[in-house]
Amino acid sequence: MASSDRVRLVVLFGGQSAEHEVSCVSAAHVLAASDPARYEVMPVGITREGDWVRADEARAALAAGRGALPDRLAATGAALEPLTTVTPAVDGLPVVVLPLLHGPHGEDGTVQGMLELAGVPYVGSGVLASALAMDKGKAKEVLAAHGLPQVPYIVLRDTEVASARAAVEAAGLGYPVFVKPANLGSSVGVTKVGDAAALDEAVATAADYDEWIVIEQGVDGREIEVAVLGNREPRASVPGEIVSSHEFYDYEDKYVDGTCELLVPAPLDEEATAEVRELALRAFLALRGDGLARVDFFYEEGGRGFLLNEVNTMPGFTPVSMYPRLWEASGLAYPDLIDELVRLAIERHDRRSRFSTKR
Repeated sequence: MASSDRVRLVVLFGGQSAEHEVSCVSAAHVLAASDPARYEVMPVGITREGDWVRADEARAALAAGRGALPDRLAATGAALEPLTTVTPAVDGLPVVVLPLLHGPHGEDGTVQGMLELAGVPYVGSGVLASALAMDKGKAKEVLAAHGLPQVPYIVLRDTEVASARAAVEAAGLGYPVFVKPANLGSSVGVTKVGDAAALDEAVATAADYDEWIVIEQGVDGREIEVAVLGNREPRASVPGEIVSSHEFYDYEDKYVDGTCELLVPAPLDEEATAEVRELALRAFLALRGDGLARVDFFYEEGGRGFLLNEVNTMPGFTPVSMYPRLWEASGLAYPDLIDELVRLAIERHDRRSRFSTKR
């Protein structure tokens, strides 16, 4: 973006997801970091019930100065019509939408589809990549077809809960295993299972959040993450490492306790660093990603090496989030990262708008 460009940045936050709270925290920090000379920020909350609201408290805080913003936004205020909110241009200002929504009804292609119909540039991946990455089971199938290394896994439907033990045994998955909802993030609904006796409860917990359940072979390895940024020619950040203070990197460790250790950059040798960055780019392109993603790996030293865990197309932007920290360590500060994401959104929209609709 040229320094003279000004954009109305619609920040969508909240959403109908168990990750609602994470989104509200992420949004507060994005609003605080956005440059008022470049952006007229328009925060729009989505309640847990799916209503779009004006986020009056956030607007009042912005008017009082970014220092008045709370650590967490509230998805409350006067009701709004979604398509009216994301009109391509308002008062002469071009609009770009930042769907800072985590989980279903936001990160899974649903909001992206609405924005495509509205003809509005938006940050992040399109409908297909968003939906694929959100569904861990389908994403694993695509990534496997592209030859990316992963842990052994199975996918069950909620109608198959009763046969989970037999399915794990038939697939030859040894304990421990991880049981997770296929379409959720932030480790919500994830359980580490040490034996068959605990499997039924873990599967039932995952089924509370989603129709599809992923069961993965446990890995005794380091947790390495790489941030990806770009469209057709993406680039990878330095890798980071998570050293969890819990049995595994769960929701409390990420957002409540704050006791996990994030090592940025990760203590990896030059060869391993180059390898994991290349794998991250391959995964991003395999899922047809755009804009941004955080790609998570297990690193089994002396064994299978790097094993791809998952790709997150809208990673968290909270103060403890790995994505902005990785780019800061790679030489891209938080405000500059926002600028680049907006630029990429406009570039993608302009490129796709050139496609012919004529026979």
